[in-house]
Amino acid sequence: MPTAQHFKHPVTTAQSAIDALAECTGLSKAELKACFSKGAVWLTQGKQKPARLRRVKKNLNVGDLIELYYNPAVLQEDATAPTLMLDQQQYSIWFKPRGMLSQGSKWGDHTALYRWVEMNYRAENETAPRQAWITHRLDRATAGLQILAHTKKLAQTLTHLFEQHQIHKQYQAIVHGEFPAEVQSYRTPIDDKPATTHVQRLQYEPDRNISQVRVTIESGRKHQIRKHLSQAGFPIVGDRLYGDESLDAALRIEQRPDLQLTAYRLQFTCPINGEPIEIELSDEQLDLLQLTHNTIPEPG
Repeated sequence: MPTAQHFKHPVTTAQSAIDALAECTGLSKAELKACFSKGAVWLTQGKQKPARLRRVKKNLNVGDLIELYYNPAVLQEDATAPTLMLDQQQYSIWFKPRGMLSQGSKWGDHTALYRWVEMNYRAENETAPRQAWITHRLDRATAGLQILAHTKKLAQTLTHLFEQHQIHKQYQAIVHGEFPAEVQSYRTPIDDKPATTHVQRLQYEPDRNISQVRVTIESGRKHQIRKHLSQAGFPIVGDRLYGDESLDAALRIEQRPDLQLTAYRLQFTCPINGEPIEIELSDEQLDLLQLTHNTIPEPG
C-alpha cells in the first residue's frame, strides 16, 4: 500500500461508516478506529461541506460520500504535551510547544493543540472530555501562548476580540544582524492585505551578530513576522522558509536551531468576568537561544 492514499467511497447502500471504509480500503477495523479518532475520516452529506467524522458507527445513507486520508507517517506522529497556563472553564490558555500544530489537516488532527486537549485534558472535577475550538493560530514551528474556547459562543466572542484588536499578543525572536536601537515598524502588505509589525531590540550579541527582539503586530497575516523581518534584512534564526541557512550554520551550534520565535505574552479583559488577564512566559519557557555575557543591552 502506498505511503499515503486517499480513499473515496460513494455510499450505495445504507451501512455504518466503519463498514463502508472496511469494504473499500482493506484495512482492519482496529486500524480504521484509529483513523476515526485521529481525524483522518471525512463525510459529505448532500450539499453540505465535508466534515470530519469520528463516530465509527455513524449510519450512512445512500448518496453520502465518505473519505479516508490515510497516511501512516502522519497517524503515527506524537505531539509533545502542551502546558496549561490558565483554565477559565469556558476557555483556557496553553503554552504550545514547537512542532505542535494549531489546527489539523485532512490527514489527521491528533497532534493539533485543540484535539490534544480534547483527548488528554480533564480538570479535577470533570469526567467527560471538553470540546475545544481554536480562536487564533500559531505556525507549527512557533512556540507560545494560545487560547482555546470550550463553547461555540466563547469561540465567537474571542474571535471577535482578536478581530477588534482587543487581545494583545507579543512575541520575542532571535534575529540575525544588529537590529536598530530604535523601534522599527514594517507595513509591507502581505497577500495584498494590510499588515503592520512593530519591532523593538531587547539586546544584541556582537560575537554571533544576533539580536533579541520584541514584536507586536496589529494584524495577523500568515507568516507576517517572519516575512517582515526577512524583508528588512533581519531574518529569524532557524527560519527554514524565509531565513538564511548559511547564517544559521555560522552560529557554531551542533545543529541548525528551530525557529527562534515565541508568542510570549497575552493581555486582554476576560469576556466572562471582566477582569484583566495577563499571561507571560518565563525566560525558560521562551525556549530561545541564550545571548552570551558580552551582550549589549538596550540603552536606557
